[in-house]
Formats: sequence, structure tokens, C-alpha cells
Amino acid sequence: MSAALPERVDALRAVTTRREYVGRVTLAQLPRLCEALASADGVIEYRMTFGRDEFRIAYLDLELSGDLPLVCQRTLEQFPWPLCLSQRMALVQRESDEAGLPEGYEPLLLDEGGLVPADVIQDEALLVLPLIPSMPGSEAHGEWIDDVPESTETVSDSPFAALSGLKQARKGGE
Repeated sequence: MSAALPERVDALRAVTTRREYVGRVTLAQLPRLCEALASADGVIEYRMTFGRDEFRIAYLDLELSGDLPLVCQRTLEQFPWPLCLSQRMALVQRESDEAGLPEGYEPLLLDEGGLVPADVIQDEALLVLPLIPSMPGSEAHGEWIDDVPESTETVSDSPFAALSGLKQARKGGE
């Protein structure tokens, strides 16, 4: 069953009913994410599926896709960065429950007020953003570094050669 994204979700009830939310959220609705983007224009498509696995672990499967406007740090031009995320998160009520999770599960700590789906989407999108955005093909713009003339100074083979030279000069001065 698909439904519009609500403000809050009772996650454990959604697990019991195997609830699924599919839709789109505008970037403007995600203010913390917008701070890391070049603009608030665009959308993220999402699919949130609640359920319980064979180990009886309550989970949330999250799928996100869309193009996020980033600024290339090489060219300073805006470019669309493809967001493509598929993540399974175990719904835990206490931090101590995280230790018993099988491999492949990311813990999602629930609070008493319920789960805020927009916050989950926003948090996961922020976590996958590149640290230094680089537009595909911008590597060609870095070729100017190869054109820098080499220094005319010769570098000695040993890092201690310069120290030895100073030591010799000091002996000669005494």
C-alpha cells in the first residue's frame, strides 16, 4: 500500500501493518539538506517500506533517488549529482539494542514522539553527499598543475644531507 508522506509515523505500528510510503519530496522541504546544496530546486523520490525480517527485527527499507544540485570544487560550476540510495535500517528503541544487530543493518533510534520521515530522508541524503563535490569530467581542468615549472634546486638523496651540511659549516666557523 502506498501513501503520502506524513509528518510523523508510529514506526512500530507501521511495521505491524507492513506500511509503505512512496512519493516525492521537494528539496525546499528539507532545510538542513538545502544548506549543503547549491539551490533548493529539485525533488527526491522516496520509497519507505516498514516490515519485520526472518530474525524478527523491525526494519525500515529506504530508497532515495534524484539529482542534487552541488557546486564542483574544481570548476565552481553547479552540476546535478545523482542520489541513489538503498538502505535497510533496524528500528531500535534503546541504544543498547544496537549491539545485537546483524551485519548490514544501520540502527535507527526511535523516540517516543514517533518517526519523522522527512528527517530520515534528509539525514540519509546528507550522509551520502560527497565531501568534496567534483563534476564528472572536471579532472581535465586540473591538468594545469602539470605545467608548473620544476624547481632548479637539486634535492639531495638523503634528508640528512642538509643537516650534515649545516654541521660542517658550523665546524668551519668555530
